[in-house]
Amino acid sequence: MNEKLIEVAKVFFKLGCFAFGGPAAHIAMMEDEIIEKRQWMTRDYFLDLIGTTNLIPGPNSTEMTMHCGYERAGKPGLFVAGIAFIFPATIITALLAYLYVKYGQLPEIEPFIYGIKPAVLAIIAGAILKLGKKAVKGIELIVLGIIVLIVSLLGVNEVLALLSAGVLGMLYFYLKSKTASSFNSISPFLVLLGFNTAVAKISTLKLFLIFLKVGAILYGSGYVLFAYLDAELVTRGLLTRAELIDAIAIGQFTPGPVLSTSTFIGYQLSGFTGALVATAGIFLPSFLFVLILNPFIPRMRNSKILRYFLDSVNVAAVSVMLAVLIVMGLETLMEWQSILIALIAVILTFKTKVSTIWTIVIGAALGFFLLTFTK
Repeated sequence: MNEKLIEVAKVFFKLGCFAFGGPAAHIAMMEDEIIEKRQWMTRDYFLDLIGTTNLIPGPNSTEMTMHCGYERAGKPGLFVAGIAFIFPATIITALLAYLYVKYGQLPEIEPFIYGIKPAVLAIIAGAILKLGKKAVKGIELIVLGIIVLIVSLLGVNEVLALLSAGVLGMLYFYLKSKTASSFNSISPFLVLLGFNTAVAKISTLKLFLIFLKVGAILYGSGYVLFAYLDAELVTRGLLTRAELIDAIAIGQFTPGPVLSTSTFIGYQLSGFTGALVATAGIFLPSFLFVLILNPFIPRMRNSKILRYFLDSVNVAAVSVMLAVLIVMGLETLMEWQSILIALIAVILTFKTKVSTIWTIVIGAALGFFLLTFTK
């Protein structure tokens, strides 16, 4: 393994161990590790990756790791980055699944999560500020970003908002330029799998196909994942809704992608083999999507009209992150303890050079301390 691959593996394994808080937080931590510390690419290109990743199915932050690995170490880097990022969450989730099946309950981790959530808010805010400075290139993009922020807060699907912003911005800037431009051919693709999975006892192959289908068509948050898995597993009698809720909670509480939920469910249904095939099934489409899409991104940037599209999608992506920050803030900052942790995290993020990973660790420790001794 060459030096670049080893570097990619180390960076994304570390992120996989500490990346709490969902895609917006994961991407913020990547920005700190990859742009600020290592300068693997320009912030403009990083924004392009965020914009295009938001438009394809699958877990956005995991796909971002794959893009970054590809940029740093080619196709092998894509796979090394993705696997290194997924691996810690998979192992932790499999262990929790074992404890859950054996003892019927989960370890008490809520105090740590209580502290991590407000710390994550500061990390996301820092990334929004840096990325926003690059994404906003004029008054028109500011207006477009505000529109996307408003519709996102009103509950409009984020993919619809991003696509609409991209098309609207592309048409506006194209007409404004009044310069003839040709479209480069970009072939969109969508994998639709129609497997019949209605079986009383689930085989390893059926389990793999269920999660492969979900991974191939999944857009959105953990709530969307819940709806997909409810339809695939609960309505078919393979899992109770209470078990599914516990599995989603584990995906939210563990570091890395929320899709590690698949590991937990796979173990419940078929032991360690089930955990392995469910995890492989749900993440495999993302590897394929990124492998196909990544080479087209520089071509999109070189086409004038597609550059307009990317610029518009990029500012929309920052607006979506801001909407996530606002919603998370309203849900999280409800007590003096969480507000105190958030303020400390803001100081660490904006006034010091403390790593985002240490901000997460400090937040977790403060959460444990404050919940243990003040409540």
